[in-house]
Parts: sequence; structure tokens; C-alpha cells
Amino acid sequence: MRSAAFCSIGGTSSVLRSLREGQLLMSSATNLQTPVIEVRHVATKFGQAVVHEDVSLSINPGEIFAIAGGNGCGKTTLLREIIGLIVPSAGTIRLFGIDSRRLEAGDGHPVHRRFGVMFQHGALFSSFTLAENVAVPLREHTTLSADLIRDIVAAKIAMVGLPPDSAAKYPNELSGGMRRRAALARAIVMDPELLFLDEPTAGLDPIIAAGFDDLVLSLKSLLGLTVVMVTHDLDSLWRIANRVAVLGRGKVLGVGTMQELSQSDDPVIREYFQGPRGRAASEQAAWNTRDHRASTTDPA
Repeated sequence: MRSAAFCSIGGTSSVLRSLREGQLLMSSATNLQTPVIEVRHVATKFGQAVVHEDVSLSINPGEIFAIAGGNGCGKTTLLREIIGLIVPSAGTIRLFGIDSRRLEAGDGHPVHRRFGVMFQHGALFSSFTLAENVAVPLREHTTLSADLIRDIVAAKIAMVGLPPDSAAKYPNELSGGMRRRAALARAIVMDPELLFLDEPTAGLDPIIAAGFDDLVLSLKSLLGLTVVMVTHDLDSLWRIANRVAVLGRGKVLGVGTMQELSQSDDPVIREYFQGPRGRAASEQAAWNTRDHRASTTDPA
């Protein structure tokens, strides 16, 4: 499916590249040693409720960085702060070197064109077809012709592995996995450098979730993306995350690879990764690694 989907985009490659030509280029984004995202001493309060007390982390270009933790630890809140939908009570967040507080007034800032967001459960417009949903960012933020928009939308739909005839369907006519792929197509339709995923595999069965993870890996490689993913899916963390930040007690309890975090002495991290569900995910990841090695060394 992957090769069939990807081969259809060649005719629109010049159009896709043109989407970046009008974007603001900043030296901090081109320097591979400079983090794409910097979160420094962020505190978040809603009335008397404290979500974050002191959160700091950095996300580097080209990695799949996951934000994990228990329910209510502020994972999605932090993501919304990073993209400028919520203003933290204290601290600073820089996205491509720009303070996120400069982004919260609306979506007119050039930085908004440099990232795409896939919200929880897809957040598709129920009265729009799949193609119309995917086209929304292009219609709102570009002056491309209807024909070019149609071609780009078709390319992105193919890129996420959906059949051409799905373009005319409405969200309620799609399976859960297809809706997530449609939402992903919309998130990448502007050819972003940075992709945010909020609980992308929540509610999907394990096979569909694994297929979605494989798709994210393929798109990261194909498009040169940096991916920031909020998730509680331990299987997904083992499969695709380069680094993971674990939130808890209002702060970052640890940052590292899954292997490093699974050996942490912190009681919250240890319970999260070494509890029954965590051990099962770790064992499955080990089996997957052995199967992959066997398939690549088998002379047959």
C-alpha cells in the first residue's frame, strides 16, 4: 500500500514544495543544534487547580518526541500551550525560536504554517467530505487555485494510505482508523516541518494502531518531519518514540528513551512502565525487535 500511495504524489511535488516558499525562514530552525521547541519553567493554573508547577524540556529537529504520563498530568494542556492555544501562568515556550505568547492571538503568524496538528479523535467537520476536510487549511491560508488544491488533497489522501473513493465520503461513513488517517492528511496538507499528534491511537484496536504508527514513521522519513506526540499508548511509545518525557507531580519526572525510562528509579515512572501493562508492552517490543532482526537476516 505504501508504494502505491507514495507514487501518486510525484506530479504535485513542485506544488507541495511551493507551500514552504512563502513561509518565514528563521535561523534557529535551520540550525540542527537548536531545539525546535523549548519549554522553560512553565507553570499552569486554572483557578486553584495546579496542572504544571515547573515543566522544562527541549525537542530537537527530526525526532519523534512523546509526552506521556497518567491521566490529569497535563499532557494535552502542555501541547495546547506549545501551539499557542493556551497561555501558561508562568514560564516561557519557544517554537522555532518564537515565544508562543505571540501566537495566541490567532493563526495569522507565519509560524502557524510551519506546523500541523492532529487533534484527539481527529476533530473532522461532520458536514464536510473527507476531501473538503483535508482542503480546509489550503483554502484558509493560501491563494492556490481550486485545481491545485484538488491535486494536493488527492496526493495527501493517497499518502496516508486511503483509497481515492474515500475522498467523497463523510466522517460518519469512515471507520475509526480511516478518520484518524483523514485527520493526519489534513495535518500535513500544508507540508509542515513539525507535526503534533494528540492521542493519535486512542480507541483504535492494536492492529489498526500499529498500522498508524508505521504510517507516522513513513511520513517522518518522507517529509523530514519533527513529530511531537501526546499519548498513553505504551505499545506506540515502544514502537516509534525516539525520546519520551513523563509528566507527573506538576513537572517532568524524566526524559529519555523507552529503554532508559523503563529502568528509572522514580516510583511514578517505574509504576507506569513496569506495571502489568508496561511489562506487556516491553515484552511485545522485544518480540517485534527479534522478529525484525530475523526477517532482515533470513537468506530466504
